[in-house]
Amino acid sequence: MRPMILFNQVNKWYGEYQALTSLSAEIKPGEVVVVCGPSGSGKSTLIRTVNRLEPIEQGQILFDGMDIHGSSTRLNQLRTRIGFVFQNFNLFPHISVLDNIMLSPMKVLGVKRSQARQHAEELLERVGLSHKARAYPAQLSGGQQQRVAIARALAMKPPVMLFDEPTSALDPEMVGEVLNVMRGLAQEGMTMMCVTHEMNFAREVADTIWFMDHGQILEKASPENFFSRPQHERAKRFLSDLRAH
Repeated sequence: MRPMILFNQVNKWYGEYQALTSLSAEIKPGEVVVVCGPSGSGKSTLIRTVNRLEPIEQGQILFDGMDIHGSSTRLNQLRTRIGFVFQNFNLFPHISVLDNIMLSPMKVLGVKRSQARQHAEELLERVGLSHKARAYPAQLSGGQQQRVAIARALAMKPPVMLFDEPTSALDPEMVGEVLNVMRGLAQEGMTMMCVTHEMNFAREVADTIWFMDHGQILEKASPENFFSRPQHERAKRFLSDLRAH
């Protein structure tokens, strides 16, 4: 079975600073990978290379066998197949929740309006927001906006979902409602790569945890092994700092 996402000796610099160092890893279809590590470890940079929000200087990233950073790769086509959920919800403020979800399938995939609407309504139900279809983003809480952002990403029927710290801009009481939606996706078999500080979520939902520091993956482990028997000194320190909080 070929990997859904393959990182092969990836290097990335910002000027003199090396953000990713000879990084190699893979995500299998249906696998949920949670990327964790201290601030500045390269987690967000890594996830943003997958849909080419960040270019890389060396190495290769394959998405479903296609070279993401290859010269012949059509970026817009690639991005339709990779759902991306950001820290900040990036919804269009001037149109309704329903229209936010319908827009890309109609514009990019040429889906008929009636069909796009039906799918958008199903997705809103899935994220528990059917009653907010006519609302505008500003009328929603942060947790609701993030759930709409997830529904919007799912509207393109992507085989992979990427989450870049999707709960870090939320008030604590809203975090759970977003993680619940992500949990549901994982249970349905969605291939997911999540950068998050939510360690309980990682423990419950991840198939594999990647622990990063200084632009490298220092440890790849099952949640059980990572939390109870971390191998790397840096991972042990990270976990004991977390427990101290």
